[in-house]
Amino acid sequence: MARIRVLVVDDHRVFAESLAAALAAEPDIDVAAAGSGPAALRCLDRGAAEGRRFDVMLVDADLGDADGVAWVGEVRDARPGVRVVVLAEKDEARRAALALQAGACGWVAKDSSLQRLLTVVRGVLRDETHLPPALLTGVLKELTEARRHRTEGERLVESLTPREREVLRCMVAGLGRKAVAERLFLSPHTVRTHMQNVLGKLGVHSTLAAVALARRAGVGPAEDALAGDVVERGGQLA
Repeated sequence: MARIRVLVVDDHRVFAESLAAALAAEPDIDVAAAGSGPAALRCLDRGAAEGRRFDVMLVDADLGDADGVAWVGEVRDARPGVRVVVLAEKDEARRAALALQAGACGWVAKDSSLQRLLTVVRGVLRDETHLPPALLTGVLKELTEARRHRTEGERLVESLTPREREVLRCMVAGLGRKAVAERLFLSPHTVRTHMQNVLGKLGVHSTLAAVALARRAGVGPAEDALAGDVVERGGQLA
C-alpha cells in the first residue's frame, strides 16, 4: 500500500504536533510538521530532493503574520502536485471561496474529528473537493459573484486598444509612468494619456482599482507577455 505523505503547516506548535501525532498513528500516513510558510517550502524542497514528495498539505488559514489562504496560491504555483487543504478556526464562505480559487482542494474546521480529516485527506487524492455542508451555499454564491465580476472585467479589458492593454499589464506589474515609458519606448506624456484612457474605460479612479479589476479579469503582469511584444515591434511608437 502506497503511503500518503502529509505536511502540517501551523504556527501553533502544540496544535501542529498533536495533529501530526494523530495522523502518524494511521498505518497509511507519513507526516511532518512545519511552523511557517518558509519552513514548509523547505520541507517540500527537501522531500522532492529525496524522492519523497508530499501528497497533501494541511495549512492554517491564519498562518502567523501571513495569510494562509493567500499563501495557497504561491504553494500551488511552486508545487502544483501537492493537494492543499485549509484548516480554519471558523467557517467563512468568502475566505473558503478565495482558497478554492487559489487552488485549495478543501476547507476543514480545526475542531473536526480525526475521522473527518482523514476522509478529506484521502478524498483530495481522488481529486475530490471537500467543504463543510454549511458553507456550500455561501461558497457557491461567492464563486458565482467572483465569476460575474471576472466576466464584467474581461468585457471592460476587451474594450481597451492593444497599446492600452500593454500599459495595463505594465500597471499590473507595478511599473510607474516613467518605467512604462522606458519599457514601451513612449514619452511620459503619451503614457499618461494611455493610463487616463485605461482608467476611464475600466470605470475606475485609481491605478490600484485598475490593477484589482485587471487581476480579477485574469490580466497578468507585463513581465513575460510584453517583453517579446516590445522586441518584435523594434520600439515602434504608438
